[in-house]
Amino acid sequence: MKNLVNKAINTENLPDDKGYFGEFGGSYLPEALETVMKEVNEAYDRISQDPTFIEELKELNEHYTGRPSPVYHAKRLSEAAGGAEIYLKREDLNHTGAHKINHCLGEVLLAKRMGKKKVIAETGAGQHGVALATAAALLGLECDIYMGAVDVKKEAPNVSRMKVLGAKVISVTQGTATLKDAVDAAFEAYLKDPVTQIYCIGSVVGPHPFPRMVRDFQSIIGTEAKEQMQRYAGSLPDAVVACVGGGSNAMGIFSAFLDDKDVALYGVEPAGKGLDTGRHAATISKGSVGILHGFKSYVLQDKNGEPLPVYSIASGLDYPGVGPQHSYLHTIGRVNYRTATDREAVEAFYALSRMEGIIPALESSHAVAYAVKLAKEIGKGKKILVNLSGRGDKDIDFVMEHYPLEEYEPEENLKDGYDEFLKHIGGERS
Repeated sequence: MKNLVNKAINTENLPDDKGYFGEFGGSYLPEALETVMKEVNEAYDRISQDPTFIEELKELNEHYTGRPSPVYHAKRLSEAAGGAEIYLKREDLNHTGAHKINHCLGEVLLAKRMGKKKVIAETGAGQHGVALATAAALLGLECDIYMGAVDVKKEAPNVSRMKVLGAKVISVTQGTATLKDAVDAAFEAYLKDPVTQIYCIGSVVGPHPFPRMVRDFQSIIGTEAKEQMQRYAGSLPDAVVACVGGGSNAMGIFSAFLDDKDVALYGVEPAGKGLDTGRHAATISKGSVGILHGFKSYVLQDKNGEPLPVYSIASGLDYPGVGPQHSYLHTIGRVNYRTATDREAVEAFYALSRMEGIIPALESSHAVAYAVKLAKEIGKGKKILVNLSGRGDKDIDFVMEHYPLEEYEPEENLKDGYDEFLKHIGGERS
């Protein structure tokens, strides 16, 4: 894949031929799907080396998605944080409003070259669903999107966008009716017809080759950001921060920096209502090794190995597993996995909106919240790069209804600089 992805995607040429990152990954599937996954893997190996595929994807990235996405110095936020300078990789400016379009274009191009008629997928926050529906409309394929009933209601604007784009949105009512259940339903649909359709998974999760394939398509984020920071900021960042649910945006930006040992990497998981409440989705922080949706990784699970119910204010992060490469990078100590609570995420949502005129997705707000905290810790003269993975259009109505700004800060604290507001981002309050 040297022509498709950054050569420094990892130093150990992982995953191996069976899809493992150390002990994590692999393919744990019914026999009926093993042959199908082998076909997908062989097609990806072949197509990712094809100059015509690479050129077509490059053309779409530039002229359709709008790449490269810029790096922006958040000066007012940095000043208020009182420490390191904070930069944002603006994936929120991509067509469809998030990083998801990066791998969706690649997956749908792959599906079309394989002769598939339909793409199917799960979605939580709706960004993957919108991006896949967009790519399917562009390339003339049918599209079915499975979405938990809770998220259908919570992310209504994205549901409407998917329908306008021609996708069929299937509301999933089983279980907790959120992201994990949407994945279950999509896999069941795939099992019924793996010949004419393909499952375009929405993150660096699932059976081999999906964690590798999605990572490769998302690596364009890190490739761009590394060059942009050197040109714009004069050096590599001292730290890179990204939110982690399944982990596609994080792997996308981390991939280019894995060999740069002086660059600290931070993945921010959703602590929800608090790590001790059971109302969170902090898989690496509180999970254990298990098997979920056809791959081995860290999982939030009970003593019988069944996935636990998970929760996050951000629909795109409430998944009980995490990408196998994240689990591997955690075990070898290359990436530091931290958490941010719902409250910290909402405060970051408001802070970035008021101080920089950028409304972030609630998923991305977790990374912004931790970056502000980290800026104070590492101090002046340092640089932090945050992957702003998506914009918050989809979240505005939900936040304004359930988390009105006046309940977060007394009116007298809402002044220029937001100094009082930012004091609270680093710690949860009652």
